[in-house]
Amino acid sequence: MPLLLHRYHGLLIAAGTVCIVVNGSGIGVLWLSGVGLLLLVGLVLRWALTRAERPPRNVAAPLELRAPVQGRWTALNGPTTKVPSHTHSLAQTYAIDLVRRPAPDHVWVWPIARRAASYPAYGQPLPAPADGRVVGAADGQRDHLSRTSLAGFGYLLVEGFVRSLADPRHVLGNHLVLDLGDGTYAVFAHLRRRSLQVAVDERVSAGQPLAECGNSGNSSEPHLHLQLIDGPDLTSARGVRFTWRYTDDDGRERVGVPADHTSFTPDATAEP
Repeated sequence: MPLLLHRYHGLLIAAGTVCIVVNGSGIGVLWLSGVGLLLLVGLVLRWALTRAERPPRNVAAPLELRAPVQGRWTALNGPTTKVPSHTHSLAQTYAIDLVRRPAPDHVWVWPIARRAASYPAYGQPLPAPADGRVVGAADGQRDHLSRTSLAGFGYLLVEGFVRSLADPRHVLGNHLVLDLGDGTYAVFAHLRRRSLQVAVDERVSAGQPLAECGNSGNSSEPHLHLQLIDGPDLTSARGVRFTWRYTDDDGRERVGVPADHTSFTPDATAEP
């Protein structure tokens, strides 16, 4: 039912938007139909779905994992800095983005876009954060150009909105879903096309290579989007908190999730 509502709310918003765009006669029957019967109803459904995915206030203790990367990375849009880190929609309450620096600078005008291979995160191996079983996998979407210029970011906003109206796979891009046991699932998103090294129903061990970092789906530049959820269906699950062991740039060993713009090196010997 949640997935059905997710699909219908997207269709309603899209249909309402089309009615408004094609209407050339001002406020009238077509305009009112688009706004009143389609667009607003779709937005209400979207609000209800997002609200339903808000985790309860008294959430369980975070699950300790191995970091899903190797080498030095930088955290962005993580739950240490703010909650929700992304949005409650699609159970992204405690999600985090990981990038590698230095990367090409963000620019205002030129170049409008860069190839994914220009970024050091692209093609980097991604290890399993814990023992588990693959329950979802997709790797057929292309790795698109970056969206880091002013024009590219504007395009990303429109593109992201359109993607959000359809099935979640259009937001995730190439992705993996791991069943970690005890009702917890890990989602890896924006993976490199054709880089998956595991298949559905395959069991994996902590530290085992799963795939490579890419730039597919709703992504501005090559990075890993990681989130833990309490069910296999993103449209009805809720976010789950997690931590891992790492060393920051000051050489201090920590347990937690790095704050935004914090560079870190994971503890490769840590056991989840």
